[in-house]
Amino acid sequence: MPLTRSKSLPATENGGSDREKLQSGRSVAGIVYKWTNYGKGWRSRWFLLRDGILSYSKIRRPENVNMLSPSDDVRLIGDISTDRLSRMKSCSGRSRRKHHKTIGIVHLKQVSSYRESKSDHRKFYIFTATKTLHLRTDSRSDRAAWLQALASTRGIVPLQSVSGDFSFVSPKDLSISTERLKKRLLEEGMNESFVKECEQIVDSEFSEVQEQIKLLHEERTKLLEALRQLEMANLEAEASGIHDNPYQLTNHNSSSLRRGKYSECSTSASSDDKQEFEDISEEDEASFHDTKESFGEPDVGSVHTHIKRRTKLPDPAEKERSVSLWSMIKDNVGKDLTRVCLPVYFNEPISSLQKCFEDMEYSYLLDQAYAFGKSGNSLLRALNVAAFAVSGYASTEGRHCKPFNPLLGETYEADFPDKGIRFFSEKVSHHPTVIACHCEGKGWKFWGDTNLRSKFWGRSIQLEPVGILTLEFDDGEIFQWSKVTTTIYNILLGKLYCDHHGTMQIRGNRQYSCMLKFKEQSILDRNPHQVNGFVEDVTGKKAATVFGKWNDSLYYLAPGEGLNKEGASLLWKARKPPPNITRYNLTSFAITLNELTPGLEEELPPTDSRLRPDQRHLENGEYEKANEEKQRLERRQRMSRQIQESGWRPRWFEPQGESQSYKYTGDYWEARDKRSWENCPNIFGEFTDEMADCA
Repeated sequence: MPLTRSKSLPATENGGSDREKLQSGRSVAGIVYKWTNYGKGWRSRWFLLRDGILSYSKIRRPENVNMLSPSDDVRLIGDISTDRLSRMKSCSGRSRRKHHKTIGIVHLKQVSSYRESKSDHRKFYIFTATKTLHLRTDSRSDRAAWLQALASTRGIVPLQSVSGDFSFVSPKDLSISTERLKKRLLEEGMNESFVKECEQIVDSEFSEVQEQIKLLHEERTKLLEALRQLEMANLEAEASGIHDNPYQLTNHNSSSLRRGKYSECSTSASSDDKQEFEDISEEDEASFHDTKESFGEPDVGSVHTHIKRRTKLPDPAEKERSVSLWSMIKDNVGKDLTRVCLPVYFNEPISSLQKCFEDMEYSYLLDQAYAFGKSGNSLLRALNVAAFAVSGYASTEGRHCKPFNPLLGETYEADFPDKGIRFFSEKVSHHPTVIACHCEGKGWKFWGDTNLRSKFWGRSIQLEPVGILTLEFDDGEIFQWSKVTTTIYNILLGKLYCDHHGTMQIRGNRQYSCMLKFKEQSILDRNPHQVNGFVEDVTGKKAATVFGKWNDSLYYLAPGEGLNKEGASLLWKARKPPPNITRYNLTSFAITLNELTPGLEEELPPTDSRLRPDQRHLENGEYEKANEEKQRLERRQRMSRQIQESGWRPRWFEPQGESQSYKYTGDYWEARDKRSWENCPNIFGEFTDEMADCA
């Protein structure tokens, strides 16, 4: 098919014929000028948009515009002259064509937005998570053609996944028959013993080949599983919202979450036209590639400062000493363990407020759920919500220490722009102990309050969570569920372990809901941590079966099929533990929760868990100081009930009538920007009568 010339791609009301042509494989290409740096200015580049990927190459000489084969089905944008077209045709007869090195690649699924310049009708910008491309065409119509091509192509790029059905032959399905060989040898007059020996040789050789195929099969299976895990770890990029506006690909409704240079994107440029271009050299260009991992930001069109987080806890300053647990709790059998004062040696260096945020480690599942729902796949949205509800339990594996019980009014904030989320929690009641939290992400909000009732029964501790967790997407779909029971076994003798058991009902307000059964582990259970369930529609018809382990992975398949991983699709896979494991068995994510990154301490309110002295001393391995501080703060904690009964109210959440639930007031981050902490007392300082009166 010959190349065709076009001044621009005409826009139609619904994408029409151009959209269909693009979908059938047609690509677009042309010369576009790209800003490099102040030394080299604007440089012409050959841009090619094909299969959802925008690539560009250098054009060192004018004749090098010949970068396509005449047989390529490509629509050219721009004023391509007749002599260049003829030159391209003349090159088709040559046996060898020079291949030009691609120096830049942008996957359209990673493009957050693109927009026109206000000051120049030829310029436009393409924004990704990590950089901005400043581009210029020869005319206004050429710019419109490129924007239309980007919009049409981005709209048809499917959300592909390596989690689909990748079938290949298993070694056990391979077989060989020696009947024809046996028959031929007998026809030649060979005796039975010789024929049998030949058959044995063939079988032996085939067994060797089969063993080699088996090894290749195992390697391929491991490779595919590694690809799936890599995809699930980085799928924040896949969860970009598919917006109705063809030029704006990200939902920016949660503007309070967004910070950075490009807080909002539209088809017209704002003040950034007056700002300086980024200084990118050609050398930097050549080594740069957009990746999925770079997409997980609160506003993918913005530029945020990368925060390097720690990978291990500080080395302990003192040597730990063993303490008898039985001597501490033998007089508390049958009591609420949250009211039992234990030495700091039984704590881990995070609070229950921070523990709540651990449930958000795999928040990319909610980003995926949002994207699937926006694209019309409600079933995959419900499945990803189910995976998220299960994933929060993975971090509890091997965690035998108790988190710090927060003081009344204690808070915790988590601003993770790389994950695209902001989280806030507060202890809103001391009797009963209630923790409320609120989190906002890309296209969704998550909130809840939890009252954890615990009982010690001699050989085990049972934890009963009371409260409802709510997830709401920007399109109005809501899911609600409650956590299951957790039991810690072998408190006195044997190997300490925890198990989660019970039924989790995830209720949706639209088409789908989910039922998950956490199987209770028995003494002789060789396959623990099992989770099984299903997704059903409003009529009660099962739409998918879900199975897996809460500490490892979750799969789904069509209802009625056997629970076989080979035929199932992976929903979620837990990340591997960190290399620097301590006695706390914290995950890589949990290790970062109590970290005071540079400049953070000055911005926090005096109620934040990171400023709690006993917890900080424990993290540093200063056990004597940690124990002294914990005893001091627990004396203050015992006065919390009196403070609460005297009219104390939470600062950032408000009670909702008689339902005993709490609603986020919505003004924490605004106060943080102003550093307005006047109504936040120093709860970790010395307790005085004046503070009690103020409370």
